[in-house]
Order: sequence, then structure tokens, then C-alpha cells
Amino acid sequence: MRTYLVVIDDSPEASLALRFAARRAARTGGGVAVLAIIPPQDFVAFGGVQATIEAEAREHAEELVAAAADTIAQECNVTPQILVKSGKPAEVVCQVIAENEEIAALVLATAASGAPGPLVAHFTGQDAGTLPCPVMLVPGGIDIARLDALS
Repeated sequence: MRTYLVVIDDSPEASLALRFAARRAARTGGGVAVLAIIPPQDFVAFGGVQATIEAEAREHAEELVAAAADTIAQECNVTPQILVKSGKPAEVVCQVIAENEEIAALVLATAASGAPGPLVAHFTGQDAGTLPCPVMLVPGGIDIARLDALS
């Protein structure tokens, strides 16, 4: 099955990428994989504090993907694959794509203005040609009606 991989975070552009991917999946009989990444935490000398910080980051990531899954299910009738991984974001995305041959595209959205986010910059920059699938970019300033018409 053709699967669209979306990296979810708190940014407004992540919801645009998710909407586009879910609508494309619904129209093409594909699936959506929603990935939340827990970035490496700064080391804290006290183990209990470090464990609490990491647990809170994981809980937040799980809340993000649960909300995303609920949105997809309600709006597009697509049940997404949910992934929560820890590590450096670009490396985690590459690992997930390498492990799942069904991923047909990485769907990211740009910021509405200013510099692109780090994943957009990474996957459209110097290493853009190294992925085994296309990168789809959703403009962060796109009107929802236009996005829906395109997807």
C-alpha cells in the first residue's frame, strides 16, 4: 500500500502536511504514517531529572500523534500508522523510510514565511537526492480550500 510519511510536531505547518497526506491517501487508497520525533535531550547530571524530562517529551509526542490520528480518522476515514521515535530528526526520518518499503513519499510543509524548518532544509538541500522516495512540500501559507482542491 502506498504510504505517505508525515512528521508531526506543534507547528501549524505540520497540520497542513498531515491534511494533505491524509486526503491524498483517502483518494488513492493509500495509508498515512504519522511520525513524532523525540529529539535528544541535553544531559542532566541527576538521573531522576533526566528520566522525568525524557518521560515528559515522550508523553507530549504520544499526545501529538494521538491527536493527529484522531483528526485523520474523523476527516478522511483513514487509520494511520503511529510512530514515536527518539533521535536526531533527519536521521530518524531516514531510518523510518529505510525500514518501510511502503512509504511512497515524505510529506512536509514549509513555514508560511521566513526560513524553512530544519527537516525541509535538510531534505531539500545537499542530501535531497539520497532518499528512496519523493519529498512533497506543502506551502505553509496555502489556503485550506486550495490545499483540499489539490489533494
